[in-house]
Amino acid sequence: MHGEQAFAAARAMLGVRFRPQGRDAARGLDCVGLIWAAYAAAQIPLRAPIGYPLRGWRGLRIAAALEQSGLVWVGEIGQTDRRIGDVLLCGLGAGQCHLGLGGMASVIHAHAGLGRVVEAPWDADWAEAAVWRVPDGALTE
Repeated sequence: MHGEQAFAAARAMLGVRFRPQGRDAARGLDCVGLIWAAYAAAQIPLRAPIGYPLRGWRGLRIAAALEQSGLVWVGEIGQTDRRIGDVLLCGLGAGQCHLGLGGMASVIHAHAGLGRVVEAPWDADWAEAAVWRVPDGALTE
């Protein structure tokens, strides 16, 4: 249920401008900020990582930050069931990783190139994404 609420909250943020390190929809969001804002709107506050770079974080450091936030790794796309509200982690090359919020037919993410939060159909960028999720039974405030 919380995944669907977070996805709906992210959908309400479509068009919000992209801002590096942005955590507030009124001022702009980056991919991390979008996920955290969407889950906060669904009454699931995640512990947000601070001081992360736009490029250069590698797998173990990203995994540790996502685990510290309260998310759990559940597998790769195609190896696990897909749920609305899954947090998706994909690599975009040049040492850059990106987060999106998965739906059944689309992904919502803060697109730096387009300068805003967008919803797009599943495509090759997300085909090998790692799937992270709020654990079942997570308490809401």
